[in-house]
Amino acid sequence: MFRFTRAGRTGPWMRAISVAGASAIALTLAGCGGDGGTSVGSYGFPQVTQDDKAPITVWVDSDRSSAADAFKKANPDVKINVVTYDGSANGSNSFRTKVQLFDRAGNGWPDVVFSTQNNDAAWASQKSNGKQAFAAVLDGGLVPKATLDSFTKGSLDPCTVEGKVYCLRNDLAQVALWYNKDLLDKFGYTLPTTWEEYQAIGEKVAKEHPGYIVGAVGDSFASEIYFWSGKCQANGVTGPKTVSVSTGTPECQRVASMLDVLIKNGTTPNVSVFTPEFVKKYTGKVLLMPGPAWYAGAIFNNPQSLNVPAGQLGVAAPLTWQGDSPATGNVGGGTWFVSSHSKNLKAAEKFVEFVTTADDYQVNVAPGYPAYAPAAEKWLKKQESSGYYATDLQALLTAGSLIWNGWGSGVFSQEAIWAKTMTPAIANGKNLVDMLPEWETAIKNQAQVNGYTVK
Repeated sequence: MFRFTRAGRTGPWMRAISVAGASAIALTLAGCGGDGGTSVGSYGFPQVTQDDKAPITVWVDSDRSSAADAFKKANPDVKINVVTYDGSANGSNSFRTKVQLFDRAGNGWPDVVFSTQNNDAAWASQKSNGKQAFAAVLDGGLVPKATLDSFTKGSLDPCTVEGKVYCLRNDLAQVALWYNKDLLDKFGYTLPTTWEEYQAIGEKVAKEHPGYIVGAVGDSFASEIYFWSGKCQANGVTGPKTVSVSTGTPECQRVASMLDVLIKNGTTPNVSVFTPEFVKKYTGKVLLMPGPAWYAGAIFNNPQSLNVPAGQLGVAAPLTWQGDSPATGNVGGGTWFVSSHSKNLKAAEKFVEFVTTADDYQVNVAPGYPAYAPAAEKWLKKQESSGYYATDLQALLTAGSLIWNGWGSGVFSQEAIWAKTMTPAIANGKNLVDMLPEWETAIKNQAQVNGYTVK
């Protein structure tokens, strides 16, 4: 049976970088062309002399090794060296650190890089220490316009800086509403369509079925599930070095107020969904759960987690606030970059286009929801054919185009800020409404440390 996995995300179960992979990265110091002899090419960025027969070096995390394998099988004529690294997992920042090393050395850049992070375009699109930006501009003719236009609406926003596209999204992690259809029917509740109805069910559950839950806030990405979906203006990245932060708005207040009620009545616990505690306490007890597409396999259809039986798990479109337009958040999704230093841009582009759009990988092999719309529709049909789900999965298709663009992808990590500032506050019994000013201050301080002008 096919299972969603947490594609493009970080997590405690991610395998560490292999010794062989680490050694291979070191060896790539002589891989790509140096910075000398460049000229602005037809794609709008400086290019070294091109060699269509030059091998390309591709960096992938262990979960994307199958993407490289699929490409090799479909393109045996392209010479490719595959290096496994950690994908910048868990905020390691290894991608950026290694590129900075190569910038200083003046050589060694890989031709293609996969990253589990969505904020890498913020730095990879900018010059570093006088060196040209690592990321190649993709919408200047390198990647066909028809291909770019076929990605799910808004999915390339994290890759777009000052109107130019610098990466392709591998997968999306749009937030939808997961639910246990059997429990919902048993309790006699109607599936909520608004956050107000969701809160009302949470209050009923606390009184009528204590011990059951409708969500969780114990993970660092809780803000992306609830506050991003609620259009909270906590992360308005408006340029390469500008950000607007305002957590005192009604949109932020309404989310915090709702969560304060549900946290205190026990239906939205401050427990990470990836802990043994969560599995022990809430197996068979999850009635509703707002969360990303990858929750299906990482949590529900996973023998190591909640292991929900077939025929019970359903998914509905993102909840909306009454009187507001539909919107949702995003919790992850990987990105592919082409190096502007590559000696073989033709092969590098061929690789990233294949792994993001080709059925051979995105439909037949990829574990996560494809960002490329034509592949996403086929991928959903494949998951539905498993017979595991209690509903169809079209709600994920709806959610994919509703990711709110008011939450940006800056260099700094919103997840790290939340984990340091808000998670401990919740554990100490503080109200989120009262903590909003402190959260805002923490975001502003971190943004300024990273060189942002804060509005």
